[in-house]
Amino acid sequence: MDRNLALEFVRVTEAAALACGRWIGRGNEKAADHAAVESMRKAFDSISFEGTIVIGEGERDEAPMLYIGEKVGGGTGPKIDIACDPLEGTAITAKGRSEALAVIAAAEQGNFLHAPDTYMQKLAVGPAARGVIDIRESPTWNLQRIAEATGKGIEDLMVIILDRPRHEDIIAEVREAGARIRMIGDGDVSAAIATAQAETGVDMLIGTGGAPEGVIAAAALRCLGGDMQGILKFRNDEEKVRASKMGITDFDKIYSHEELASGNVMFIATGVTNGSYLKGVVYSGKGVATTHSMVMRSESGTVREITSRHHLTKKPNLGW
Repeated sequence: MDRNLALEFVRVTEAAALACGRWIGRGNEKAADHAAVESMRKAFDSISFEGTIVIGEGERDEAPMLYIGEKVGGGTGPKIDIACDPLEGTAITAKGRSEALAVIAAAEQGNFLHAPDTYMQKLAVGPAARGVIDIRESPTWNLQRIAEATGKGIEDLMVIILDRPRHEDIIAEVREAGARIRMIGDGDVSAAIATAQAETGVDMLIGTGGAPEGVIAAAALRCLGGDMQGILKFRNDEEKVRASKMGITDFDKIYSHEELASGNVMFIATGVTNGSYLKGVVYSGKGVATTHSMVMRSESGTVREITSRHHLTKKPNLGW
């Protein structure tokens, strides 16, 4: 996969972030998400590649989302599978809170887990704890192993958990074990990445969230040298039927991050709202805006941070 594609795709996440950034704090999740989706779709089509959305926001009947199976790109060039979330953190954006992103992961055909839009149980850590986690074991067991691997005490560890009723038992056990918790309302792609960024102070992500976000997070952790395991959690028999049609036969399989996102992968993200490692969109007036992005490749391990100043009056009409 041509490394220059990563720099092409950053224009796509920038477009989505610039569009939905206008909706920060305005209380309208649907409008923010729609702006990101439409701008990302248009920006994809300006790039010379044959893309297929294999992990998206929904399925064909849920358009205008970027749905699973949708074709994107200019129609000529390399065949690339795309996992994307035009606005990872719709509620975050609508409420003006931190850690919202526009994200893309890209790989050659067949290298992303192909699954329906369902849920996934996740366990993610950074490079220092790579290879020591086991999603089948208890939170306490994993905290003990992470503490040993990182040279920290359990009381030093920070765990990110989505603030959901389904996580009450996990939260109680993590507290009983003595670790600290950062509760988040949304945005577990950003949370998974935080485990592999030492400056965030985050050691583990645990809990159940969206499967699409799980695949995207796995791609990022492949690039950053972290570790992740996931188990699909289907909500009903209809999702199991769709999964079977997509080639999934073992509904209880534990996926490593290398199985969720295999081969040479790229991860690209642009901040929408301010976060722990990416700044949000800033509109400076007179048609000028600034974005902060991260571009990563698993093949080289290179991580680039890109700050871009956009003169929006000079941009093509991408819905910004």
